[in-house]
Amino acid sequence: MDKFSINHLRELESESIFVIREVIAQFENPTLLFSGGKDSIVMFYLARKAFYPAKVPFPLLHIDTGHNFIETLEYRDDLMKKTGTRLIAALVQDSIDKGRIAEETGYYASRNIAQTVTLLDAIAEYKFDAAMGGGRRDEEKARAKERFFSHRDEFGQWEPKNQRPELWNIFNGKKNIGEHFRVFPISN
Repeated sequence: MDKFSINHLRELESESIFVIREVIAQFENPTLLFSGGKDSIVMFYLARKAFYPAKVPFPLLHIDTGHNFIETLEYRDDLMKKTGTRLIAALVQDSIDKGRIAEETGYYASRNIAQTVTLLDAIAEYKFDAAMGGGRRDEEKARAKERFFSHRDEFGQWEPKNQRPELWNIFNGKKNIGEHFRVFPISN
């Protein structure tokens, strides 16, 4: 890697840490979405770095589809134990059992859509006002329009026209009761 690449990566890391610290400054009850995948592991690393030597000051939320590799769950649990971090696991199966959503059947059946219901239920149950995720703008067109602080209405819906400007790294986390934000520190 050349000197420019290393400096650019440090700048992106600093930006992500700044956004995570802004979440703590502006929200009362944030969480970090954690699946055990590459993006959420990076997010957790950045959160640890942002508050070192203290522990991460918010819980991690895993929306468990029930289709995880056992090694992923073991890694997740071991990491939480080693770091003393609180983890909340919300189970898609519980949403299905409660009749909140019907399980898909057939050859292409997936629990991906069911994750949204489980996530929104967990946000409401634990009264999270910000959920940090590992979404990146380069992944798909829809995510390219997301801001760092992405406002969600009382139904958990994203409306592009209701997003606040983010000029000069000034973030507006003001919300009404029932609304929350999804925050994407590694967007760039």
